[in-house]
Amino acid sequence: MIDLLLGHGWFLHEDPAELKAMRPYPPLGMLYVGAYLRQQGFRVAAWDGTFRTRGEFLGAVHAAKPAVVGLYANMVTRRHILKMAAAAKRAGCRVVVGGPDPANYADRYLAHGIDAVVVGEGELTLTELMPLLLDGKRDFSGIAGVVWQDADGEVIRNMPRAQVKDLDSLPNPARDLIDIGAYLDCWKRHHGSSSVNLITARGCPFHCNWCSHAVYGHSHRRRTPAHVADEVQGLLERYRPDQLWYADDVFTIHKKWLLKYANELERRGLRVPFETITREDRLDDEIIATLARMGARRIWVGAESGSQRILDAMQRSTDAERVVEMVRKLEEAGIETGMFLMLGYEGEELEDIEASIDMVSRARPGVFLTTVSYPIAGTPYAAKVEDRTFEARAWAEGSDRDRHIRGRHSMRWFEAANRWMVHEVAKRQAVAVGVGSGRDAAKIGWHAAQSALGRIGMRRFAGERV
Repeated sequence: MIDLLLGHGWFLHEDPAELKAMRPYPPLGMLYVGAYLRQQGFRVAAWDGTFRTRGEFLGAVHAAKPAVVGLYANMVTRRHILKMAAAAKRAGCRVVVGGPDPANYADRYLAHGIDAVVVGEGELTLTELMPLLLDGKRDFSGIAGVVWQDADGEVIRNMPRAQVKDLDSLPNPARDLIDIGAYLDCWKRHHGSSSVNLITARGCPFHCNWCSHAVYGHSHRRRTPAHVADEVQGLLERYRPDQLWYADDVFTIHKKWLLKYANELERRGLRVPFETITREDRLDDEIIATLARMGARRIWVGAESGSQRILDAMQRSTDAERVVEMVRKLEEAGIETGMFLMLGYEGEELEDIEASIDMVSRARPGVFLTTVSYPIAGTPYAAKVEDRTFEARAWAEGSDRDRHIRGRHSMRWFEAANRWMVHEVAKRQAVAVGVGSGRDAAKIGWHAAQSALGRIGMRRFAGERV
């Protein structure tokens, strides 16, 4: 029998977008918690559902016979987590949940029979909570970072947990708890190269009003360059990945740190291709040159919109015009680029989408991805549209993506708008390159036709409102 079985509720085979991309990564948060709890003397195991089905979870619970089950939940996995928690409770386990979704909906998770909700970072909180759970206690008074119900059913919110200041004091993720080889094989099979993820920091200090800070708040804490380099060296020696994914919210946020880290890697003779995310205001000529020297394969830039008016409404604190400049400079430095765009933010008009099309067309990233904005609980954006928000599905079966805003365009309109954007950008980029053959002309014509179909769809569904 073990003390704690950790798990999550994301299943690759049930995510159509991820099945198409086939770029899965191990659940680092869960593995950080597992490493720390194991270091504190608890017997820990993990159940990784990425390549499995929810039905297999109950068998794992019966096989491991854990006293406590700890589940990581985000809005995408909510419905699975609730069912997994119920199964664990029926098997006689105590159940704790953590992650951004439980932090925003602690009351609702407790109403589904959860014993305790961990809000914020889980390592220290679970270390204090576990002895009480193992002893069968139900009173969690005084344990910072916990939301629970007393004997009368009243929801008690304990004081917040102070964040871990020294990230170097935490052990590296316990990757041995799961099958990392399955991820490496998946990448190799679908992309011809393998990839491993890690983080160099926790938190984001920026205040984009649609972004959730439910776990780390607006903090930003970095590991030391040497500590990260030690982990990278260990990953390369043990798993021999073809590339790394730095899963930070904004990798280049601290210029001096980045320069020191690049020098530390170079001192050790470590140069491996990698991908990561940043913002235009965290890029300059020296940073771009440093990223290239480190071996950056692709840098994703969170552009969000080509309309400065919309960026300002988002409190994004970025410059739409400078995005074009930075993406072009990344490409000139031999670094592939990707861009993230958001449609449907409050107040967006047709000219704002046109501005995004113009920005992407001029920046010429290797790829760009779009999403439709939605109000995530606990964010200023959600508060702004709260009086017009409704849940399109039962909470336990849905996610914050099902929190619709009355009066907004329908999803069919946004699908048409996305079609217009994707193909209009492709058409303009093809025209900019020039027509060299009949095949090129046919490609331009095809994108032009698809762009026109997108505009037709937008007109067709213009009257549809949520």
